[in-house]
Amino acid sequence: MDLYNSPLFRLILVATFIFHDLCSSDEAGYYSFLKDATSGPTLSHFDYIIIGGGTAGSALAATLSQNATVLVLERGGSPYDNPAATDIGNFANTLINITDPNSWSQLFISEDGVFNTRARVLGGGTVLNAGFYSRWEDEFVAETGWVREEVEAAYEWVEKKLVFEPHIKGWQTAFIDGLLEAGVVPYNGFTYEHVHGTKVGGTIFDPDGHRHTAADLLEYANPNTIAVYLHASVHKILFTTKGNSRPKAYGVIFQDANGVFHTAELTVQDARSEVILSAGAIASPQLLMLSGVGPAAHLAAHGVNPIILDHPMVGQGMGDNPMHPVFIPSPKPVEVSLVQVVGIPNFSSYIEGGSGLSLSISLTRTFFNGVLDLLNKLKFPSQSISNLLKSLDLGLNVTTQAGVIIQKVSGPLSRGHLELRNTNPDDNPSVTFNYYQDPEDLNNCVKGLSAIINVIDSKGYSSYKYPGVNGRGLLNLILALPINLRPRHITSTSDLKQYCMDTTMTIYHYHGGCQVGNVVDNDYKVLGVDALRVIDASTFLKSPGTNPQATIMMLGRYMGQKILREREAF
Repeated sequence: MDLYNSPLFRLILVATFIFHDLCSSDEAGYYSFLKDATSGPTLSHFDYIIIGGGTAGSALAATLSQNATVLVLERGGSPYDNPAATDIGNFANTLINITDPNSWSQLFISEDGVFNTRARVLGGGTVLNAGFYSRWEDEFVAETGWVREEVEAAYEWVEKKLVFEPHIKGWQTAFIDGLLEAGVVPYNGFTYEHVHGTKVGGTIFDPDGHRHTAADLLEYANPNTIAVYLHASVHKILFTTKGNSRPKAYGVIFQDANGVFHTAELTVQDARSEVILSAGAIASPQLLMLSGVGPAAHLAAHGVNPIILDHPMVGQGMGDNPMHPVFIPSPKPVEVSLVQVVGIPNFSSYIEGGSGLSLSISLTRTFFNGVLDLLNKLKFPSQSISNLLKSLDLGLNVTTQAGVIIQKVSGPLSRGHLELRNTNPDDNPSVTFNYYQDPEDLNNCVKGLSAIINVIDSKGYSSYKYPGVNGRGLLNLILALPINLRPRHITSTSDLKQYCMDTTMTIYHYHGGCQVGNVVDNDYKVLGVDALRVIDASTFLKSPGTNPQATIMMLGRYMGQKILREREAF
């Protein structure tokens, strides 16, 4: 009889887990199984170890806990510690609060000179984003080989817990009218589906403006079989080659906020147990490399030892959808709204908008101070840019009487790569996205900006702009702001292609680095390694739909159910 797979052993394991849960401090609150990593044992065993409690990881963990023991290791804190920070009125301030080491937002600057943000909080990007909820395109669901009925059920599982139909008010109504007048037709009303034309999508903000996040999906979890450790920084995935022809993951090493290291291992001799990376498109390929799985020469150059597997595609295929906003001062008050409406034209660019957001001037100054600190740390070569930020007069006219319309280039086709900068998992790796390397992305940017200009100049939108103001003129506002660290080649909007390249921003939809077919197979198992999967946006070949969060949460649920079925059939 196999003791470790016997019902008696599993009963003892669960009972031990429950006892530890009852005896541990409950400082994190909200869920009984939410703990600070400092309260965790130095050695523990679980059926599944999930690295990252973000957009995918929370959904995955809640699902797997229905029939297995699960440990979630989240490097950040809990969104429930400060619920007001996630309310709609605090969106901008929370997103750019990057100087506090315990904040939920971590700044990184790509090698392209574009400011970006990584979430470090339970719930991941759903705690920081603009809240728009829209499903993936049907044709891409078909390309993945997913079972459509199970995809639909997984989306509904997410939607039942945290998605709402937004209440459309004045500014968003004018935005709809402007899109339709600009030819982004037909009008499809409210729908979660990705359909061409203009539509109202879902939102994770409830009618009172309170944000609901992927962390809320943990309400589905079995509290007796799951542990979530906060402020748990994973340093390495552990592998064994003993008795195997290829490496097999068997655990992880993580560090708590006091600097103490802990080891979590998979359930002894349970061949069904797995380590699952759900740390996001930056940390998942980074952690694979730090654990010895990646381009061997690059790992050796950084002193990674041992090198487990020469895997040259880890970190490749990085993509980020470029964004270009246009700010429109309004002659009359506007409601506070984030993304509720999207225009999906017949070219590869999406058009979204929001209104009435306030931003603290002092926090804006703090943000740029944080930029300077990071530039100094990275020894960024451009002293002129540092001087510009130091001398910048941030006399911003902070007002709620303004709207913003943005365009996101779909895909994108342009691709970059991720490399280690050092061996500290808490530091940002070096990331290059190669924005607009593919000319088709650039063409779509020009088409998107032209569509925004037409929306602003439409009769339907006219009451929300000052007389005599036109869309092309408003593009010039961006040229006066330090929105990125890229060289400026123009001082006007006469050349929209150059404008796109000079004024590139991110919409925070970065992905790639562990792509399906290159690093993982169609079941998200790491190629060449056993007992290790990657389930998050790092596996995507492109950013799904207009906004990826719906599909990332769906993926966690979908794969969780698939893994449980495999477990039962083992």
